[in-house]
Amino acid sequence: MRKTLSSGLARLGLDLPAERVERIAAFGEAVLEKNKVMNLTAITEPEQAAELHLTDSLTLLKVLPLAGKSLLDVGTGAGFPGVPLKLAEPTIRLTLLDSLQKRMHWLEEEALPTLGVEARFLTGRAEDFARDNREKYDVAASRAVARLNLLCELCLPFVHRGGYFLAMKGALAKEELREANNAIRMLGGSYERTETFEIGGAVHSVIVIHKTGKTPEQFPRAWARMKQKPL
Repeated sequence: MRKTLSSGLARLGLDLPAERVERIAAFGEAVLEKNKVMNLTAITEPEQAAELHLTDSLTLLKVLPLAGKSLLDVGTGAGFPGVPLKLAEPTIRLTLLDSLQKRMHWLEEEALPTLGVEARFLTGRAEDFARDNREKYDVAASRAVARLNLLCELCLPFVHRGGYFLAMKGALAKEELREANNAIRMLGGSYERTETFEIGGAVHSVIVIHKTGKTPEQFPRAWARMKQKPL
């Protein structure tokens, strides 16, 4: 895992202290170990985990300067991309949000304390937390949660004007972006650019959306309503 991670960091042009690389790899190993008794990831090989989870998460450091920023990881799952980003750049003020209580309990009570990582934890659905955390974050990021038009409604309400939403996508990034144009506009966002990276032999994309306006108060709607009538 460490060799693959170091190779990935070199390809990205990220020069991290050895101690940070070690802690990122240790988190990857902890995920795979816990995965033996809890469903955290379909990836079980250390080399694949280093590439498709750890290196992929760290691409966001090449997209935006995240030092000192408040970052909300929406649908964090096993902690990606938020935890590797925090380990690589400790000044990030990290909040992890996910609806699966067992995963969040493991992150909060076991994995992150072992690594000495501080974070805020929100256990529940994004739309339920939006009112009390509205326009509070510099950056929201999300990976493999939903199609972009739905994801924008979940994430953009959390970001303050001038902040960013980073959507991590795969081969369908262009198609999803076309589908989401109306949602981005309605929610106070502005598409800025798409950054692409080759990870594990495939193209991974980060869609960068700048929060240029205020999200109307009626958003986000209930999840069932979002799926029934996407923006």
